[in-house]
Amino acid sequence: MLQPEKLAQAIQILQELNLDAWLIFARETEETPERAWELLAPGMVVWESALLLTKHGDRIAIVGQGDDDAYRKSGWYSEVHSYVQSIRELLRATVTRLDPQQLALNFSESNPNADGLTHGMFLTLQKILRDTPYPARFISADPILSRLRGRKTAEELRRIRAAIKRTLLLFDETTALLKPGLSEKQIAEHFHRRCDEWNVGTAWAWNQCPTVNTGPHSSAGHGGPSDLRVEPGHLVHIDFGIKQDGYCSDLQRMWYVLKPGETEPPAHITHAFNAVVKTIQAAADILRPGIVGWHVDARAREVITGEGYPEYQHGLGHQVGRAVHDGGTGLLPRWERYGDTPYGIVEANQVYTIELGVQTDAGYIGLEEDVLVTADGVEWLAPPQRELMLVRSN
Repeated sequence: MLQPEKLAQAIQILQELNLDAWLIFARETEETPERAWELLAPGMVVWESALLLTKHGDRIAIVGQGDDDAYRKSGWYSEVHSYVQSIRELLRATVTRLDPQQLALNFSESNPNADGLTHGMFLTLQKILRDTPYPARFISADPILSRLRGRKTAEELRRIRAAIKRTLLLFDETTALLKPGLSEKQIAEHFHRRCDEWNVGTAWAWNQCPTVNTGPHSSAGHGGPSDLRVEPGHLVHIDFGIKQDGYCSDLQRMWYVLKPGETEPPAHITHAFNAVVKTIQAAADILRPGIVGWHVDARAREVITGEGYPEYQHGLGHQVGRAVHDGGTGLLPRWERYGDTPYGIVEANQVYTIELGVQTDAGYIGLEEDVLVTADGVEWLAPPQRELMLVRSN
């Protein structure tokens, strides 16, 4: 089971950061998912509930009667308390007994995966702890969650590898499937049929995953596939990932549809593709534990502009795990929209995408690779695409 591994990891992170306690406060988690709750608890809760973890090893669950049985049976917590009418006295007494000098809560201005505490629950917590010193000791749990979600355990990596392996199967099928006349929507339908057969989800919204682009008039991004059809001379770009056993993949692959009489793409298309490959490799070459995220993005921008192409208008890479955009640190430019995430330090056992593209007169060229940060570099979790896959017109 993943949750016991992550609970133990959370205690280690609290000790590493010298933070006294972390409080995860949630309700109706089926309707309003709390991402940290999903990572650490045996199931959903309905009533107001709390998980309290401390650097001393305490693992305390306070849940409504009816939810408590699963928490006791799990054996994951040193204490399980239940209530009927109000969580107020139990939670207030527990926090007072622990007397943390810092109490980490799930709010963050930069990291959506560390921002699970709703405003309503924050106000409720303030009322529960009114007239105690603890509201003045609230701090963001972002440093905890960034590490907890980023540092993948062996089981998490196994699941990510399995999701990537299935994604590659679909890309292989696409090479045999592609032909002039197919619409972007028809290509996407094949991906969806296979997901249904495998009983897996897509890594992001179903109607936008996969992203399929054919030719120069297709808009790369998150708009979803259109009625545009594959034609000779088109580039075909697909961005796709699945979510399987709670973990995601995220890859982009490229094809060129040969015109009659062509045996290879035009030289300027090959040059653009090779520039993207070169940039991804240059980023991978410096990606290792200890580097600051934005430094990797800056290196990629140097390479792609040096090849004669404009800067890409997004970040170079994000973490992948339970969500397709996971963890905290990103390989991102120092733009306001990314907050503090470009300044994070890369760690071993994090999984990142490296992705970028350029526009051509035949369509968008975009590649995305998934890599695992190792002690001294990266491991490619899928064989990186080094050549355009070719589709014949007849």
